Amino acid sequence: MCFRAIFVHSFLLFLLLIGFSASESLAQNPVDSSSSPTEDMENKKEETEKKNKKEKSFKSVEERRLYAMLQNERDSLEEEKKVLAFKEKELKTLEVEADKKIELLDKKLAELRKVQAKIEELLAAKDVEEQKKVKDLSLIYAKMTPGRAALAMASLDGQLAADLLANMKVKSAAKILDQMDKIKASQLSTTFTTIKVE
Repeated sequence: MCFRAIFVHSFLLFLLLIGFSASESLAQNPVDSSSSPTEDMENKKEETEKKNKKEKSFKSVEERRLYAMLQNERDSLEEEKKVLAFKEKELKTLEVEADKKIELLDKKLAELRKVQAKIEELLAAKDVEEQKKVKDLSLIYAKMTPGRAALAMASLDGQLAADLLANMKVKSAAKILDQMDKIKASQLSTTFTTIKVE
C-alpha cells in the first residue's frame, strides 16, 4: 500500500511537471490559431531558405572573400542609394520652395511695375498741368506793359522766367527783356537758350 501511494504520488507529480512545461513552452511560442499548418510549413521553409542563403557553402577561401567583398559593395551601394534618395527629396523640397519664392517675387514685381506706371502717369499729368499753367501765366505777362512784366519777372526763379518768355510771342518777350536789368536779361537769355524741348 505504501508503494502504491508513492507510485500514484510520483505519477501525479510527473503529470504536473509535464503540464507545467507544456504551458511554459506555449507562453514562449504561442500558437497562431489563424495560421493553418500549411502556412506554418511555408514559413518554416522560407526561414530555412534564408538561413541557407546566409550560410552558403563556398568551395574556396577566395570565393568566400569575393562574396564578402561583393556583399560589402552591395551594402554600401544600398546605403548610397538611400542617401541619394534623401538628397533628391530634399532638393525637390528646396525646388518647390524656390518656385514659391520666385512666384511671390514675380507678383511683387508686377505690383511694383503697376505702381511705377501709375507714378509715371501722375508725373506726366502733372507736367501737362504745369505747362498749361506756365502758358496761362505767360499770356498774362504778355498782356502786361513791358516795364511791369520786366519788374515782376526780375523777382521770379530764372527757369520759370525763361519758360514764361519761351511761351510768349517773340515780339512780347523782346520788349520785356529790353526793360530788364542787363545782368538779369543776360541770365534769362542764357537760360532761355538752354531750355529743352519736351
